[in-house]
Amino acid sequence: MAGPTSAAKTAAKARLAARFGGSTRTGGKGAVRRKKKTVYKNSSNDEKKLTNALKKLQANNIPGVEEANIFMNDGNVLHFDAPKVQAAINANTYVIKGRSETKPIADMLPSILSQLGSDVPNWEALAKNMRSQDGNPSLPAVDEEDSDDDIPELVENFEEASEKQ
Repeated sequence: MAGPTSAAKTAAKARLAARFGGSTRTGGKGAVRRKKKTVYKNSSNDEKKLTNALKKLQANNIPGVEEANIFMNDGNVLHFDAPKVQAAINANTYVIKGRSETKPIADMLPSILSQLGSDVPNWEALAKNMRSQDGNPSLPAVDEEDSDDDIPELVENFEEASEKQ
């Protein structure tokens, strides 16, 4: 009686590997196979380490922060809406926790004009890009003829009305 050939053995091993997967074996040869490989999350350990480091720095919570923006060199803004902010002033360390979004400066411009300084990267390119976009709500078209239409004209004399009282 002849045994299976080496080609048949390799084909059978390939079928078994495809069926059971190569990463499900927990130990060496002869060990029990698991049906699912579990992945452990270490986020709780990271959170504990961060909390302990902030306690050592004596960081205090700063209440009432509605939003935080971090301006990046590539012209984008890292925007945090309702973040949790902690500060350790003596160590010059600030921690901002929360859900963040990366947005272009042009999308946030009407609301963040007061936060912009003179050192905004690519300021000229940003202004040129915003002018080239037609129908942009952040830069309304100015019509000098229509600007007087918004102001109502006076109908009665208010000085006479105040003297009557």
